Amino acid sequence: MCRKLDKKVAPRLDSARHELLHGILKQVSRSFYLTLNVLPATVRDQMGLAYLFARAADTIADTDLIGREQRLRYLTQFRTQFSSGPAARRDMHAIQAALIPHQADSAERVLLQRLEDCLTLYDQFDPADQERIRWLMGVLPDGMTMDLTHFQGDSAQDLTAFQTLDELDQYTYYVAGCVGEFWTRMVCAHCPSMSGWDVKKMSALGVRFGKGLQLTNIVKDLARDLHRGRCYVPEPLLREAGLTPVDLLNRENLPKFRPVLMRLIKMAIEHLDQGWMYTMALPRLEIRQRLACMWPILLAGETLKRVAAAPDLLDPSVNVKAPRSVVYRVMALTTFTGGCGYVGTAYWGRLRKQIV
Repeated sequence: MCRKLDKKVAPRLDSARHELLHGILKQVSRSFYLTLNVLPATVRDQMGLAYLFARAADTIADTDLIGREQRLRYLTQFRTQFSSGPAARRDMHAIQAALIPHQADSAERVLLQRLEDCLTLYDQFDPADQERIRWLMGVLPDGMTMDLTHFQGDSAQDLTAFQTLDELDQYTYYVAGCVGEFWTRMVCAHCPSMSGWDVKKMSALGVRFGKGLQLTNIVKDLARDLHRGRCYVPEPLLREAGLTPVDLLNRENLPKFRPVLMRLIKMAIEHLDQGWMYTMALPRLEIRQRLACMWPILLAGETLKRVAAAPDLLDPSVNVKAPRSVVYRVMALTTFTGGCGYVGTAYWGRLRKQIV
């Protein structure tokens, strides 16, 4: 929720809000924009702005034309913007000046240019919503820091892997699990029908939900990440299959890798099962929230089905994902049936059987 504004200021802020949460957000992520639009209006602005902040942090971390130490410093400076207040945000100009010239993606360049507007909108939220976003932006960049400190190179010649499953689990919490926790806190604060929810218990399910989505991204983008020097598959799992991270650069090793892949997919499914429990715990009349949760789970399932069967998963030129026709089918089916639990659960159940 936003504070009341001076009548002269309100129109300018409304215009900026529309540009940020519709125009720019739609450019940086069409898929999240669709999800955002279906959310209840009481949480739409907070979720949308939090996504833009997260995407900006990701852009800072991924601007590889700038040295790692500099990117780590800029990430730290960016975090401080959420606790420093409007008068102490001089670091933002330095971040923008350093990063904007290196953005090939026009949407990400515009996002960085409008960060001060994003922070102005953040300042208008009530203190409780500011605190929730501040908490998220204190945790989520830890995943980007892991990327920059654990994976020291940017190419296949510098390939490095996680050393333990715990590292992988920690990483998925930082970059996605904490989002499920943030999401739960925000909707419980603003949706009266959820006032009876056990926030701690449901936040834990929200964390599992986020981890499942991130594991889906990891197996989907495996080949491209390998060629960026990043192997998110822990080395012990590879050793069990008689493989090293470098072996995954050879597409001929896919059959040997497949048991490890299926183990990761099963881990993702187990997390997403908890995400489905989370979704079904939403009140039946919270149709918008149900849809916003059903869509990513079902589409993750469709993606995992294709990853499990892909004959060219280790080819970085191949993009394994659900086609747009499947995306529209999932959205239409769940929307036309009003987020019906029976229909959605049947769809999820069929997907699970096709995958594992």
